[in-house]
Amino acid sequence: MRIRIVDAFTDRPFAGNPAGVLLLDSGGFPDDAWLQQVAAELNLSETAFAHPLAPGGAAGWALRWFTPVEEVSMCGHATLATAHILRTEGLATGAVGFATRSGVLGATAHDDGTLTLDFPTSTLTPVPLPDGVAEALGADVVSVHDTSEHIGDLLVELADERTVRGLTPRLASLAALSRRGVVVTAAAEARDSGYDYVSRGFFPRLGIDEDPVTGSAHTALAPFWSARLGRDDLTGLQASARTGLVRTALRGERTLLTGRAVTVIDGELLTGV
Repeated sequence: MRIRIVDAFTDRPFAGNPAGVLLLDSGGFPDDAWLQQVAAELNLSETAFAHPLAPGGAAGWALRWFTPVEEVSMCGHATLATAHILRTEGLATGAVGFATRSGVLGATAHDDGTLTLDFPTSTLTPVPLPDGVAEALGADVVSVHDTSEHIGDLLVELADERTVRGLTPRLASLAALSRRGVVVTAAAEARDSGYDYVSRGFFPRLGIDEDPVTGSAHTALAPFWSARLGRDDLTGLQASARTGLVRTALRGERTLLTGRAVTVIDGELLTGV
Protein backbone atom coordinates (compact mmCIF):
# COMPACT_ATOMS: atom_id res chain seq x y z
CA MET A 1 0.00 0.00 0.00
CA ARG A 2 1.42 3.36 -1.05
CA ILE A 3 2.02 5.94 1.65
CA ARG A 4 3.17 9.54 1.40
CA ILE A 5 4.36 12.16 3.83
CA VAL A 6 3.49 15.69 2.79
CA ASP A 7 4.66 18.95 4.35
CA ALA A 8 1.61 21.23 4.40
CA PHE A 9 1.34 25.02 4.58
CA THR A 10 4.83 25.48 3.19
CA ASP A 11 6.56 25.65 -0.19
CA ARG A 12 9.76 23.89 0.92
CA PRO A 13 10.60 20.49 2.40
CA PHE A 14 11.12 20.04 6.15
CA ALA A 15 8.93 23.03 7.03
CA GLY A 16 5.21 23.43 7.63
CA ASN A 17 3.30 20.51 9.13
CA PRO A 18 4.00 16.94 7.96
CA ALA A 19 1.03 14.63 7.43
CA GLY A 20 0.79 11.02 6.38
CA VAL A 21 -1.57 10.34 3.47
CA LEU A 22 -2.95 6.92 2.50
CA LEU A 23 -5.36 6.59 -0.42
CA LEU A 24 -7.45 3.46 0.02
CA ASP A 25 -9.61 1.40 -2.33
CA SER A 26 -13.25 2.31 -2.83
CA GLY A 27 -14.42 -0.51 -0.57
CA GLY A 28 -14.41 1.71 2.51
CA PHE A 29 -12.19 2.15 5.53
CA PRO A 30 -10.36 -0.74 7.19
CA ASP A 31 -10.81 -1.55 10.86
CA ASP A 32 -10.35 1.45 13.16
CA ALA A 33 -7.67 -0.36 15.14
CA TRP A 34 -5.57 -0.78 11.99
CA LEU A 35 -5.96 2.88 11.07
CA GLN A 36 -4.85 3.87 14.55
CA GLN A 37 -1.84 1.54 14.41
CA VAL A 38 -0.67 3.07 11.14
CA ALA A 39 -1.01 6.59 12.55
CA ALA A 40 0.89 5.57 15.67
CA GLU A 41 3.64 3.99 13.56
CA LEU A 42 4.09 7.17 11.52
CA ASN A 43 3.94 9.22 14.74
CA LEU A 44 3.06 12.44 12.91
CA SER A 45 0.61 14.94 14.32
CA GLU A 46 -2.03 13.54 11.92
CA THR A 47 -2.32 10.86 9.28
CA ALA A 48 -5.12 11.08 6.71
CA PHE A 49 -6.95 8.10 5.23
CA ALA A 50 -9.16 8.65 2.17
CA HIS A 51 -11.14 6.48 -0.22
CA PRO A 52 -13.18 7.44 -3.30
CA LEU A 53 -16.97 7.64 -3.18
CA ALA A 54 -19.54 6.91 -5.86
CA PRO A 55 -19.87 9.80 -8.34
CA GLY A 56 -22.75 12.22 -8.18
CA GLY A 57 -22.65 13.20 -4.52
CA ALA A 58 -21.46 16.37 -2.81
CA ALA A 59 -18.20 14.65 -1.88
CA GLY A 60 -15.85 12.68 -4.10
CA TRP A 61 -13.81 11.19 -1.26
CA ALA A 62 -14.35 10.05 2.31
CA LEU A 63 -11.66 11.33 4.68
CA ARG A 64 -10.62 10.54 8.26
CA TRP A 65 -7.74 11.79 10.40
CA PHE A 66 -5.85 10.09 13.22
CA THR A 67 -3.24 11.40 15.64
CA PRO A 68 -0.84 8.86 17.16
CA VAL A 69 -3.39 8.24 19.93
CA GLU A 70 -6.91 8.95 18.61
CA GLU A 71 -9.18 9.95 15.75
CA VAL A 72 -10.02 13.66 15.45
CA SER A 73 -13.05 15.44 14.03
CA MET A 74 -11.20 18.04 11.97
CA CYS A 75 -7.70 18.57 10.62
CA GLY A 76 -6.65 21.28 8.22
CA HIS A 77 -3.09 20.41 7.28
CA ALA A 78 -3.81 16.72 6.61
CA THR A 79 -6.76 17.74 4.41
CA LEU A 80 -4.47 20.08 2.48
CA ALA A 81 -1.94 17.25 2.18
CA THR A 82 -4.60 14.86 0.85
CA ALA A 83 -5.83 17.40 -1.70
CA HIS A 84 -2.21 17.92 -2.78
CA ILE A 85 -1.74 14.18 -3.41
CA LEU A 86 -5.03 13.92 -5.32
CA ARG A 87 -3.92 16.79 -7.55
CA THR A 88 -0.39 15.48 -8.16
CA GLU A 89 -1.75 12.01 -8.98
CA GLY A 90 -4.38 13.41 -11.35
CA LEU A 91 -7.21 11.98 -9.23
CA ALA A 92 -8.89 15.35 -8.67
CA THR A 93 -8.62 18.59 -10.59
CA GLY A 94 -10.10 21.90 -9.56
CA ALA A 95 -12.49 21.44 -6.63
CA VAL A 96 -13.03 18.28 -4.59
CA GLY A 97 -15.32 17.56 -1.64
CA PHE A 98 -14.39 15.40 1.35
CA ALA A 99 -17.03 13.63 3.46
CA THR A 100 -15.80 13.88 7.07
CA ARG A 101 -17.02 13.78 10.65
CA SER A 102 -17.38 17.57 10.38
CA GLY A 103 -19.51 17.47 7.24
CA VAL A 104 -18.41 18.04 3.66
CA LEU A 105 -15.17 20.01 3.46
CA GLY A 106 -14.02 21.47 0.16
CA ALA A 107 -10.58 21.87 -1.39
CA THR A 108 -9.72 23.74 -4.57
CA ALA A 109 -6.45 23.52 -6.51
CA HIS A 110 -5.26 26.70 -8.24
CA ASP A 111 -3.02 27.20 -11.25
CA ASP A 112 -0.36 28.91 -9.12
CA GLY A 113 0.16 25.72 -7.10
CA THR A 114 -1.76 26.81 -4.02
CA LEU A 115 -4.67 24.93 -2.47
CA THR A 116 -7.67 26.46 -0.71
CA LEU A 117 -9.69 24.65 1.95
CA ASP A 118 -13.32 25.59 2.65
CA PHE A 119 -14.01 24.98 6.36
CA PRO A 120 -16.76 26.08 8.77
CA THR A 121 -15.92 29.25 10.67
CA SER A 122 -15.51 28.65 14.39
CA THR A 123 -17.61 30.48 16.91
CA LEU A 124 -15.76 32.44 19.61
CA THR A 125 -17.12 32.62 23.14
CA PRO A 126 -15.34 34.81 25.72
CA VAL A 127 -14.68 32.80 28.88
CA PRO A 128 -12.93 33.44 32.20
CA LEU A 129 -9.31 32.41 32.36
CA PRO A 130 -9.28 28.77 33.54
CA ASP A 131 -7.30 28.09 36.68
CA GLY A 132 -3.66 27.37 36.04
CA VAL A 133 -3.53 28.43 32.38
CA ALA A 134 -1.47 31.58 32.91
CA GLU A 135 0.90 29.65 35.16
CA ALA A 136 1.16 26.80 32.65
CA LEU A 137 1.96 29.25 29.87
CA GLY A 138 4.25 31.39 32.00
CA ALA A 139 2.77 34.57 30.51
CA ASP A 140 0.16 37.23 31.21
CA VAL A 141 -3.08 36.63 29.32
CA VAL A 142 -4.98 39.37 27.47
CA SER A 143 -8.16 37.46 26.55
CA VAL A 144 -9.53 33.90 26.42
CA HIS A 145 -12.13 32.38 24.08
CA ASP A 146 -13.65 28.96 23.64
CA THR A 147 -13.95 27.77 20.05
CA SER A 148 -16.61 25.67 18.32
CA GLU A 149 -17.23 22.14 19.53
CA HIS A 150 -15.82 20.61 16.34
CA ILE A 151 -12.50 22.31 17.14
CA GLY A 152 -12.55 22.38 20.93
CA ASP A 153 -9.53 24.60 21.52
CA LEU A 154 -8.94 27.33 24.06
CA LEU A 155 -7.83 30.46 22.16
CA VAL A 156 -5.56 32.60 24.34
CA GLU A 157 -4.46 36.09 23.31
CA LEU A 158 -1.07 37.19 24.64
CA ALA A 159 0.50 40.62 24.81
CA ASP A 160 2.85 40.50 21.83
CA GLU A 161 4.60 38.38 19.23
CA ARG A 162 7.77 38.07 21.28
CA THR A 163 5.84 36.48 24.13
CA VAL A 164 4.20 33.96 21.79
CA ARG A 165 7.52 32.98 20.25
CA GLY A 166 9.29 32.64 23.60
CA LEU A 167 6.77 30.39 25.38
CA THR A 168 7.96 27.20 27.06
CA PRO A 169 4.67 25.97 28.56
CA ARG A 170 4.14 23.26 31.14
CA LEU A 171 2.59 20.68 28.86
CA ALA A 172 1.34 18.41 31.65
CA SER A 173 -0.76 21.27 33.01
CA LEU A 174 -2.20 22.03 29.57
CA ALA A 175 -3.03 18.35 29.07
CA ALA A 176 -5.20 18.47 32.18
CA LEU A 177 -7.56 21.01 30.57
CA SER A 178 -10.84 19.75 29.13
CA ARG A 179 -9.97 21.08 25.66
CA ARG A 180 -8.49 19.62 22.48
CA GLY A 181 -5.60 22.02 22.92
CA VAL A 182 -4.47 25.56 23.65
CA VAL A 183 -3.74 28.03 20.84
CA VAL A 184 -1.89 31.21 21.76
CA THR A 185 -1.80 34.24 19.51
CA ALA A 186 -0.74 37.88 19.19
CA ALA A 187 -0.62 40.53 16.51
CA ALA A 188 2.46 40.74 14.30
CA GLU A 189 4.97 43.24 15.63
CA ALA A 190 6.10 44.58 12.23
CA ARG A 191 3.67 45.80 9.58
CA ASP A 192 5.99 44.68 6.77
CA SER A 193 6.55 41.17 8.15
CA GLY A 194 4.39 39.46 5.52
CA TYR A 195 1.88 38.21 8.10
CA ASP A 196 -0.77 39.83 10.30
CA TYR A 197 -0.70 37.64 13.40
CA VAL A 198 1.29 34.82 14.95
CA SER A 199 0.15 31.72 16.79
CA ARG A 200 1.36 28.51 18.36
CA GLY A 201 -0.68 25.40 19.17
CA PHE A 202 -0.16 22.93 22.01
CA PHE A 203 -2.11 19.63 22.00
CA PRO A 204 -0.57 17.30 24.61
CA ARG A 205 -3.93 15.55 25.18
CA LEU A 206 -3.71 14.30 21.58
CA GLY A 207 -0.11 13.17 21.92
CA ILE A 208 1.14 16.34 20.17
CA ASP A 209 3.24 18.59 22.38
CA GLU A 210 3.31 21.37 19.78
CA ASP A 211 1.66 21.21 16.37
CA PRO A 212 3.84 22.77 13.64
CA VAL A 213 0.92 24.37 11.73
CA THR A 214 -2.72 23.89 12.74
CA GLY A 215 -5.07 24.58 9.85
CA SER A 216 -8.28 23.99 11.82
CA ALA A 217 -7.25 26.50 14.50
CA HIS A 218 -7.17 29.18 11.83
CA THR A 219 -10.95 28.89 11.46
CA ALA A 220 -11.00 30.54 14.90
CA LEU A 221 -7.97 32.78 14.40
CA ALA A 222 -9.50 34.23 11.23
CA PRO A 223 -12.66 35.71 12.85
CA PHE A 224 -10.69 36.66 15.98
CA TRP A 225 -8.20 38.80 14.08
CA SER A 226 -10.68 40.00 11.47
CA ALA A 227 -12.68 41.66 14.25
CA ARG A 228 -9.56 43.33 15.62
CA LEU A 229 -7.80 44.32 12.41
CA GLY A 230 -10.87 45.22 10.35
CA ARG A 231 -10.00 42.98 7.38
CA ASP A 232 -11.41 39.66 6.23
CA ASP A 233 -8.34 38.53 4.26
CA LEU A 234 -5.31 37.96 6.49
CA THR A 235 -2.13 35.91 6.74
CA GLY A 236 -1.19 34.00 9.86
CA LEU A 237 2.24 32.66 10.76
CA GLN A 238 2.38 29.70 13.10
CA ALA A 239 5.66 30.23 14.94
CA SER A 240 6.67 26.64 15.68
CA ALA A 241 10.21 25.46 15.01
CA ARG A 242 9.16 24.42 11.47
CA THR A 243 6.89 27.46 10.89
CA GLY A 244 4.18 27.77 8.26
CA LEU A 245 1.98 30.39 6.62
CA VAL A 246 -1.81 30.17 6.32
CA ARG A 247 -3.75 32.73 4.29
CA THR A 248 -7.21 33.11 5.80
CA ALA A 249 -10.29 34.60 4.14
CA LEU A 250 -13.35 35.04 6.33
CA ARG A 251 -16.56 34.47 4.36
CA GLY A 252 -19.30 34.52 6.97
CA GLU A 253 -19.99 30.99 8.17
CA ARG A 254 -17.08 29.66 6.10
CA THR A 255 -13.36 30.30 6.35
CA LEU A 256 -11.03 29.75 3.41
CA LEU A 257 -7.53 28.52 4.26
CA THR A 258 -4.94 28.78 1.50
CA GLY A 259 -1.44 27.34 1.44
CA ARG A 260 1.03 25.16 -0.40
CA ALA A 261 2.26 21.62 0.13
CA VAL A 262 5.33 19.54 -0.76
CA THR A 263 5.62 15.75 -0.93
CA VAL A 264 8.78 14.68 0.92
CA ILE A 265 8.39 10.88 1.16
CA ASP A 266 6.69 8.47 -1.24
CA GLY A 267 6.96 4.86 -0.15
CA GLU A 268 5.19 1.60 0.57
CA LEU A 269 3.48 0.25 3.66
CA LEU A 270 4.55 -3.40 3.72
CA THR A 271 1.97 -4.58 6.25
CA GLY A 272 -1.46 -5.03 4.69
CA VAL A 273 -4.85 -4.44 6.23
